[in-house]
Amino acid sequence: MNSPTAAITAVHGVVPEKVLSNKDLEKMVDTNDEWIVSRTGIKERRIVEDGQTLSDMGSDIVKEICKKRGISPLEIDMVIVGTVTADHRFPSASNIICDKSGAKNAWGFDLSAACSGFIYTLVTGQQFIESGRYKKVIVIGADIMSSIVSYKDRNTCIIFGDGAGGVLLEPNLDGFGVIDSILKVDGSGRDLLIQKNGGSAFPITKENVEHPDMYVFQEGRSVFKFAVTNMADVSAEIMAKNNLKGEDVDWLVPHQANLRIIDATANRMGLSKEKVMINIEKYGNTTSGTIPLCIWEWEKKLKKGDNIILAAFGGGFTWGSVYLKWAY
Repeated sequence: MNSPTAAITAVHGVVPEKVLSNKDLEKMVDTNDEWIVSRTGIKERRIVEDGQTLSDMGSDIVKEICKKRGISPLEIDMVIVGTVTADHRFPSASNIICDKSGAKNAWGFDLSAACSGFIYTLVTGQQFIESGRYKKVIVIGADIMSSIVSYKDRNTCIIFGDGAGGVLLEPNLDGFGVIDSILKVDGSGRDLLIQKNGGSAFPITKENVEHPDMYVFQEGRSVFKFAVTNMADVSAEIMAKNNLKGEDVDWLVPHQANLRIIDATANRMGLSKEKVMINIEKYGNTTSGTIPLCIWEWEKKLKKGDNIILAAFGGGFTWGSVYLKWAY
């Protein structure tokens, strides 16, 4: 009997209704639409309002995935959430999402890997399916970056948006699903992309509560240089490891951080632009949300057996790639 692989059997995405355009940002910081588009590819991003929380978005994802599969939330075994902006320090977003969505028989946890959060959660969820321990695992990538970005810092506020996406993993005996992955970290780059204050090293005090270190800091040039090399390298590496050439890959699903990084990755893989999922112009960088939001938007174009490469790079540094075969 074949060993089970962890196949994606349903996907859903959630983005807030409120649009924050480049023109809006021109009124807030010293920037302009042409500059933002030429350097990042971003035209607008979505921002939460009216008390919408990360657990609200995650709960909607669980409910919609169950609806699509014709199952009850009570059948979900586990919910893993990749995020750096959970509702609270604790309890976990997973904890609250299970409650709000009615997934009362599930357990789970949050995983922190910044922009690599979704691929880390996907590979983690894969282990619970392949081991035979569980039959239905939902993995979510979600972030409300507007909660930790300073709208006085033009280096970061132009990049990030809010959004969430998730997939259901189930066992597959026909060879579809997650085939391989390469995940990496390099903590020596931690100070180049960081939210410094608010953790146990630098707790919140009344003296530092308005300090810039309470928000995301990014040393743009260094991060770009590291990302453009490593995201391309790890994507080429997983192709070589699985004897894939450009013509064998149907889709690249890259983390949506910067259009130039996406282009460099596609070029390194030998892929034409038509094979690359890009929605950065609409949503910006939603951190853990980017890859599942792409899969959700492209779902109808995907065909059973499609070879898909996911690639991400994030703070930490964290980065990696996943090779999967689409199951439906």
